[in-house]
Amino acid sequence: MVAATALVSSAHAEKLALEKDELTFGFIKLTDMAPLAVAYEQGYFEDEGLFVKLVPQANWKVLLDGVITGELDGAHMLAGQPLAATIGYGTSAHIITPFSMDLNGNAITVSNAVWDVMKPGLKVDADGKPAHPIEASALKPVLDAYKDQGKPFNMGMVFPVSTHNYELRYWLAAGGINPGFYSPEDASGQIEAEAYLSVTPPPQMPATLEAGTIDGYAVGEPWNQAAVAKKIGVPVVTDNEIWKNNPEKVFGITAEFAEKNPNTTIAITKALIRAAKWLDENDNANRPEAVNILAKPDYVGADAKVIANSMTGTFEYEAGDKRPVPDFNVFYRYFATYPYYSDAIWYLTQMRRWGQIADDKPDSWYADIAKSVYRPDIYLKAAKALLDEGLIDKADIPWDTDGYKAATADFIDGVSYDGHTPNAYIDSLKIGLKTGEKVVGTDVVPAQ
Repeated sequence: MVAATALVSSAHAEKLALEKDELTFGFIKLTDMAPLAVAYEQGYFEDEGLFVKLVPQANWKVLLDGVITGELDGAHMLAGQPLAATIGYGTSAHIITPFSMDLNGNAITVSNAVWDVMKPGLKVDADGKPAHPIEASALKPVLDAYKDQGKPFNMGMVFPVSTHNYELRYWLAAGGINPGFYSPEDASGQIEAEAYLSVTPPPQMPATLEAGTIDGYAVGEPWNQAAVAKKIGVPVVTDNEIWKNNPEKVFGITAEFAEKNPNTTIAITKALIRAAKWLDENDNANRPEAVNILAKPDYVGADAKVIANSMTGTFEYEAGDKRPVPDFNVFYRYFATYPYYSDAIWYLTQMRRWGQIADDKPDSWYADIAKSVYRPDIYLKAAKALLDEGLIDKADIPWDTDGYKAATADFIDGVSYDGHTPNAYIDSLKIGLKTGEKVVGTDVVPAQ
């Protein structure tokens, strides 16, 4: 647990009248919790009159439950968690987010044994190294070998509604591999699966891979680079290669908290925006300091060299194959902190694609859910206050957006996504449920 001090800066404009100033926030030990750690360590919470404790959580379910019960006032969350809770998938609670914590930050790692089978069939670049991005079709010889031996091919992801689950599924499906469906009766997500995905908490990923329980995994840092450092696995693709500048984590609070504590919510958001800016400003000049912060046992607690592999703009794939990946972690640029409705809708499309949303929904439903969970109105109030205080630049914030990013085809399979037309997007994807389909028993059938 990290204890806050009572020092409050007087360097800024008059503070909001806070409804609650002593707060406890939860996080998982991943580098993308960095805005919380930085807001604490740089005194941004204190500047807002907030006395904050940051408490690591055992897993994503414990974290979400803590926010719902009020044990935690807010938390570093998977982008899918507030959406899933609000629609009643898994846990039912109205969770909102006024702040997007980052873009990118994940990768998919396979065991050395799997890599040894994949590597000979890969294209190489001018230096003789594997050309990236590596598509999941390179796994097919592995899957064929496992099938011949009567063995399942198992991969880990961190939570059923995690970015990692949907990115792993997207990558597999884009390579022609069915990652399986969910149904109201079967929450395993393994119906019709050719690769079997299951939950493993992030810090346990390397040990679980080394034990042979899983053959690969999708996770955030530093747990892909940890596999390289331990010489037990090879990261084969980053999520930025699967979907360029994809939204990752969010800061989640209950709708009730925001309603009861509107000024406190704005103050929290202000501090987090400032932290994100610090992380990216001056071409990531503060990242080495951020690495040292995150390496503390109170936060991620991993070796600083391992954290630095990705946080400082590089990424190591196969041991010794370190490449520049300046956007592996993005916290502020590209309007990363703005909670876009279109980001929320993408997650909902993937829930529908794989059966977590069992039945068809009209496009208007997707928009309504997005607007009930993602709260740019709160974000913009915080940003306006920071602008008035001279702490951010006007160009840093998309003031006039309708909440939807422009349509993009920056996906590994080149399929275009437009948040305004979610059903058309779902139907354009080769593997997955289409309009009129649902999962009954172990079969995908037309809806009655």
